[in-house]
Amino acid sequence: MINVLIVDDDAMVAELNRRYVAQISGFHCCGTASTLEKAKEFIFNSENHIDLILLDIYMQQENGLDLLPVLHSAGCKSDVIVISSAADAATIKDSLHYGVVDYLIKPFQATRFEEALTGWLRKKTAMEKRQYYEQSELDLLIHGNSSSEQEPRRLPKGLTQQTLRTLCQWIDAHMFRIDKPATKVN
Repeated sequence: MINVLIVDDDAMVAELNRRYVAQISGFHCCGTASTLEKAKEFIFNSENHIDLILLDIYMQQENGLDLLPVLHSAGCKSDVIVISSAADAATIKDSLHYGVVDYLIKPFQATRFEEALTGWLRKKTAMEKRQYYEQSELDLLIHGNSSSEQEPRRLPKGLTQQTLRTLCQWIDAHMFRIDKPATKVN
């Protein structure tokens, strides 16, 4: 069973997330914390084993980001998924810097929530099964497919995206059409 701690100051949101967690097979909400202090007490209590933390950023008088360096410096092995309305690049960048494994921007779809948790579990399980990887296996684990499939198609040298778009529009506008039946020339 995967133990999940929800850190959110909004009791209604925490309850909604708890219900989402309960609907996913193999996951169990082991607790909720409405402040960072309560979260730290719960996380560092030796009786609690937390696999995954669902963390809000904007809390009443606190910033959820402040928990990340504390976890990092304490060597906490719990993974973190941020669930927040914080959509600014700086916050997202800071979160990723501290090892956040996924980031959901509120409001989100229940399917996205489930994808975040099950995707995390899939990667965690795969990482625990092996000690060494080939590059293609690692690409599949990290990116979901090989790195060659990730790269966008490159245009030939000297052809820009705008030029290609203009050419396509011109061809569409001047496409050869047969409006009348063909006549024999000879």
